[in-house]
Amino acid sequence: MNTAHELHGPAGAPVVVLIHGLGLNRRIWCAFTEALSGRYQVLVYDLFGHGASAPPPGAVSLSLFSNQLRALLDALGVERCAVAGFSLGGMINRRFAMDFPERAAALAVFNSPHKRSAQEQKLVEQRAARAAEGGMAAALDETMARWFTPEFRAAQPEYIAQVRQWVRANDPAVYAECRRLLAGGVAELTGLQPPLAHPALVMTCENDSGSTPAMSRAIAAEIPGAQVRIIPGLRHMGLVERPAEFIKPLLQFLARTV
Repeated sequence: MNTAHELHGPAGAPVVVLIHGLGLNRRIWCAFTEALSGRYQVLVYDLFGHGASAPPPGAVSLSLFSNQLRALLDALGVERCAVAGFSLGGMINRRFAMDFPERAAALAVFNSPHKRSAQEQKLVEQRAARAAEGGMAAALDETMARWFTPEFRAAQPEYIAQVRQWVRANDPAVYAECRRLLAGGVAELTGLQPPLAHPALVMTCENDSGSTPAMSRAIAAEIPGAQVRIIPGLRHMGLVERPAEFIKPLLQFLARTV
């Protein structure tokens, strides 16, 4: 199989899929896998062009990644699952729910972008252009500062070094394409008619400049009945800094919906 993956938890239990974000891999979910696998089967995998998975078999798009998940579920014999996605992963799980609505039991959207202001859109497009010109190492210090709080970066230098290594390990062309997708892909996820009808939990962090609280509220406003949680004080990678603040509401959500 060309998608590197792991499946944890008791056979026959409901399946929860966790999708990582840009430049990362399935290892960001370690705390989640440990917490969820007592009562769920937890599927973690690497997106095309990330971690140990194969390069993308075609042009990078949200539907390409949606079909990657569908093919993985087919290969594992999983008919239906809850899907949690972080950042780019939170765009992919929404696309998956659009493409294969009967396969998604519920959605958890973590620190994921939505429609941006003109100024916000210009900024992400500039970052994507820098990535295309300079590779994944371009502005990596700036990226770490946006992703993690100063306190975490000071206290956990080995983890920050590991994340930097993960990002640098990506194929530069794929990384640049995924940056462009992160910048432009929100257009196909907004204003859906009919709207997504899946149970949804939408979360972000107070100081996430790229996936702001306003964006999370806008995502939830377009999914009837969606819940919103804003975690105070953290930045983009809050689910790594304080995973329990994401895991507890996720478990409560899954208990009600899966």
